[in-house]
Amino acid sequence: MLKITFLGAGSTVFARNVLGDVMCTPALRQCEIALYDIDEQRLKESEQILQTINRNANEGRAVIRSYLGEENRKDALRGATFVVNAIQVGGYEPCTVIDFEIPRKYGLRQTIADTLGIGGIMRALRTIPVMEAFARDMEEVCPDAWFLNYTNPMAMLTGYMLRYTKVKTVGLCHSVQVCSETLLKKLDMADKLEGRKERIAGINHMGWLLELRDRDGNDLYPEIRRRAKEMNSSKQHDDMVRFDYIGNFGYYCTESSEHNAEYNPFYIKAKAPELIDRFNIPLDEYPRRCIHQIEEWNDLSRRLLQDADLTHSRTREYASYIMEAIYTDSPIRIGGNVLNTGHLISDFPEQACVEVPCLVDGAGIHPTHVGALPPVLAAMTMTNINPQLLTIQATHTRKREDIYRAVMLEPRCAAELTVDEMRSMVDELIEAHGSYMAMYD
Repeated sequence: MLKITFLGAGSTVFARNVLGDVMCTPALRQCEIALYDIDEQRLKESEQILQTINRNANEGRAVIRSYLGEENRKDALRGATFVVNAIQVGGYEPCTVIDFEIPRKYGLRQTIADTLGIGGIMRALRTIPVMEAFARDMEEVCPDAWFLNYTNPMAMLTGYMLRYTKVKTVGLCHSVQVCSETLLKKLDMADKLEGRKERIAGINHMGWLLELRDRDGNDLYPEIRRRAKEMNSSKQHDDMVRFDYIGNFGYYCTESSEHNAEYNPFYIKAKAPELIDRFNIPLDEYPRRCIHQIEEWNDLSRRLLQDADLTHSRTREYASYIMEAIYTDSPIRIGGNVLNTGHLISDFPEQACVEVPCLVDGAGIHPTHVGALPPVLAAMTMTNINPQLLTIQATHTRKREDIYRAVMLEPRCAAELTVDEMRSMVDELIEAHGSYMAMYD
């Protein structure tokens, strides 16, 4: 029987979407689902909700089992064909709070802090050791499984798995799927959605919409550039940073403006606080979201748990489509995060984790060659790749000196702080994170 293991199954809503999709896919629905988490209550809630969906949407075809704690992780993984990763190490408290509060003391403000910046680096440093333990278990009990990683920071985690483990890994993100649709709808060009053709490549959260044409092959960028400039100059809205990218660099980017505001030194500057209002940048956005989700979860979980008629319809999430393509040898195309082996993007080193179009079939996941990016996009992206590679190096060596170097090459840290301040901030963060970072000397 096909076995699918979900690591971080206490992420109930996301587990419901991915595994609900599996149960709505005829080729996958008669499977074994292994739910793994370290939070007993959240794990029980996820299993109850998924059992209800299994009865209502899948006629009980799936076999669903839960596995709690590290001592049961190998059993959860044993014999798996696909492993979905959606963990968050350290949670909102203490780790996310620490990642925001200590840098703020040094004058560094953040929006999301899960991909780059000092917050993204810290998140990678505490998450990769956990994922390395997953990998060692997988190498032993399910060596042929595909590891579908949804956890951020995507490029650093996926890059580490691909470089330092034997696990077949691909990183998956929603932003590629919705990029051009979001842009066209924002610019009142929804009539161009049907039949459009696009090409996206770069790195996770900084994938560039290199080409966008309508059903007749007409280039949509001239009109996009005109409308984006007009919209940014006429009113405030929630995508001003990415529209400013279009004005300055010529191209739109996959991930949201609140994310991209902190991937460079242009928009959040201590000496230019007026930029926050000018570009409508939501500082401390991620902690606010966490607080809101925590406050709403009790009500949401109660409603889900009490809904005996709870069902599911298949979403656009990549995971079930990848599983179906590999399991049934039915080819599809995705945007995936993979190593830049063979210089898929010729501007970047082979060790970089890039986001490129990939073909998926019964033989696995096959990245496609992109070639060179426009020079300004390659230069912009390399400012993010450099600290990503140095952070991966630091997690491999476990040396604090390598962490300092990653932070020194991170765009916003380098722009705002002195080297001494960066070293002091890193030391303070590592100490505050305690056991989560005890492995770094």
